[in-house]
Amino acid sequence: MSVVNFRPVSGPKRILDDALLQRIASRAAGYDRENRFFHEDLVELRDAGFLSAGVPVAVGGVGFSGPELIAEIRRLAYHAPSTALALNMHLYWTGAAAHLWHHGDKSGQWILEEAAAGKLFAAGHGEPGNDLGLAHAFVKAVPQPDGSYRFSGRKVLTSLSPAWDWLGVHGIDESDPTAPKIVHAFIARDAAGVTVVPTWDALGLRATGSDDTVLDGAYADAARVIRVLPAGPPSDNFIDGILASAIPGISAVYNGIARRAFDLALDAARRRSSAALGGQSYAHHPATQLSVAEAAIALDALEAVLDRVVQEWWDGVDHGSRWPAKFLSAKQQAVEGAKRVVDLSLKIAGASSLARSGELERLYRDVRAGAFHPPNADAAQDIIGKTYLGLFDSRSATTYAATS
Repeated sequence: MSVVNFRPVSGPKRILDDALLQRIASRAAGYDRENRFFHEDLVELRDAGFLSAGVPVAVGGVGFSGPELIAEIRRLAYHAPSTALALNMHLYWTGAAAHLWHHGDKSGQWILEEAAAGKLFAAGHGEPGNDLGLAHAFVKAVPQPDGSYRFSGRKVLTSLSPAWDWLGVHGIDESDPTAPKIVHAFIARDAAGVTVVPTWDALGLRATGSDDTVLDGAYADAARVIRVLPAGPPSDNFIDGILASAIPGISAVYNGIARRAFDLALDAARRRSSAALGGQSYAHHPATQLSVAEAAIALDALEAVLDRVVQEWWDGVDHGSRWPAKFLSAKQQAVEGAKRVVDLSLKIAGASSLARSGELERLYRDVRAGAFHPPNADAAQDIIGKTYLGLFDSRSATTYAATS
């Protein structure tokens, strides 16, 4: 994978003020309870410029660095995990386009301009049964004489379904059976042949609105076809940009969940009284102290790994073919570490954490989704192990790592 050391000329460290985050936090429980999309959050976040946070200043965006953007995703997830995770599916498109732009490739500049204008991008990569990721597709991409494509098939887990303006998809062009191609393009919401099918009623992260999308000859203009690559493991800066944006953003969401659960647990431990301790709080109980220590260690470790990897990518550190393994290692640390922290937090807080009216119960459900973000733990460990043993080339690793 290619990296480059680029930094914005200037840019604020934060875009989300505390008052905005508190309003967003106040709505999260209702969205979860009603299985309702975060429309109100989206309006406020669009107005605040969050959709263009990673867009370079020269293209009309806020100009956050990679580390600054990850920090903001983490802050948003601390208050509203569903909102943060769904918007990461937008931010990874702007991240991929910015990656190209910083390398002198302006083919994705229109994405940056649209995001700067407040347009919302969603990810249409998920397909039932496709465990080859971006190397393959079941959705068909049929070429048109003018260079445009028509897409047909079903996409699943399309976060932001109620609100997206552009859907980024990939499909397979088999017009030449001897040389199939994977087509990466964007479809406008008002294109004929696009149907959103309400399917989302999940255990956690319920406000993401991750419905299915059926494409029936849906049209992507030639100007919105960003890549046509040979089927199989891709080697392309655009795919690298997806990986480098999507995986750290997902990791930041689970980092935020873990941090919030830990803070709630600490507060509960200080408030709970123990008859066995003469009325002192559970903070004085040795078992509580041990659980707090275990959670703190796990939380510090996952944050340190994520922050280091994101900073090294931004600084242009050359890990060569190991970059996919680096990103996946950070994701595994974040997802598994967050699950551990949340479980310990419920133990620290006690039986009251089981109440449906409590935030910890919601975070317990939300954090479970981490195991299902591609690639799953088995695939990630396979990539990491083979990469370090020299058995997995960077093209193959990127293919499976970049599926989202």
